[in-house]
Amino acid sequence: MNQLKKERLPQLDFFRALAIIGVLHVHSTSNATIEAVNTSIYYVFNFLNLMFKYGTPSFIFLSSFVLFYNYYDRPLNSKLITGFYKKRMLYILLPYILISALYFIYKLYTRERFDEPIGTLIMDYVDAIFHGSAWTHLYFVFISVQFYILFPLMLWLLKSQRWMARWALVIGLAVQWGWVLWNKYDLHYASKGSIAFSYFAYYMMGAFVAIYFQPFRKWVMTSWKDMNGGLRLVTAVLWISWLVTGLIYVQIWYDARLTNEWLDSLWYEFFWNVYTMLSSLVLFQSAFILNRIAPKGILAVLRRLGEVSFAVYLVHPFILAFYRETQDWFSMGTLTYFAWIYAGLIIALVVSTLFVQFLFRRFSYSWVLLGSIPYSLSGRHREKKAQRDKVRQDTDAVRRTNP
Repeated sequence: MNQLKKERLPQLDFFRALAIIGVLHVHSTSNATIEAVNTSIYYVFNFLNLMFKYGTPSFIFLSSFVLFYNYYDRPLNSKLITGFYKKRMLYILLPYILISALYFIYKLYTRERFDEPIGTLIMDYVDAIFHGSAWTHLYFVFISVQFYILFPLMLWLLKSQRWMARWALVIGLAVQWGWVLWNKYDLHYASKGSIAFSYFAYYMMGAFVAIYFQPFRKWVMTSWKDMNGGLRLVTAVLWISWLVTGLIYVQIWYDARLTNEWLDSLWYEFFWNVYTMLSSLVLFQSAFILNRIAPKGILAVLRRLGEVSFAVYLVHPFILAFYRETQDWFSMGTLTYFAWIYAGLIIALVVSTLFVQFLFRRFSYSWVLLGSIPYSLSGRHREKKAQRDKVRQDTDAVRRTNP
């Protein structure tokens, strides 16, 4: 593929939108999986919490796809590596450190720890940074930073050793499951999910799809009615396998949560891994399907949500934390509780989206806390739009004076 003619893929914003919706479902229903065990609709809460658990793995798959799609055909030199790390330090690492500080301070406030020695608090904050634990969702950014550290090495290996590119998915699965088994039977590291190797299969799958994008492009760009028999079979097998493994994953967790009788942890790991890897491919195809068939209004909303998804990911737990303080305001029956849970999801999604848009539009340095400002919300976009409007006005004026 020629880097100068690399195709822009606006569909990826729809992928990000679907992924962040998944994240919001998981975080919004997390308390319900504990509090609502004895309700008549517990299966619904369990279903929502687990079927939407594709969010973080899908983001990792997409991050890898974007990196390899944009960098694989470029010459690997010091300029590329320097530019890569500069962008990640400014737009990922710096926001991670600062947003972690805000969550850490909020946690100190809620746990009334401000009277502890300043040295102890600083050490706890540093420890939270190096474990992605300042708040429960920040492990994702922490493992992303780990992948960014590895990326130039992986790029060099996959460019120089083409056999590794062909076997990327197998290598990813081997590394990930090697880590899972090593940790289970030897290391016993409690926070294994904060280590990048726990997601290595998604990372390598994203690389594989990017490097061999042309056959995948044919698949995602073709509508069902225009597919040949082979593509239809692949699509049907993917979607059916995705649904079946997802339902099995939901059921084994449902049984365990109700009875407190657990299978070996590797079964949960296995079905989560299979389901979320299939989910990444299902979301990838779905994003292109949406681009073809969804109304323009829905696409506009999803595009904007996708553009600000990283910022929404960073701030939405604040909204949820404050919203959950309202639980004692209501007399909760089963349906009322369900409505309250889902209202929290919608409020967290809408308020965090509007909030980060406001910051991006009004404050040019908002990237320090929220990551890269989407082009559509940046000053450059507004300047170009003003220039286009002026040209259009001047052209209309000329036409009126010279009919």
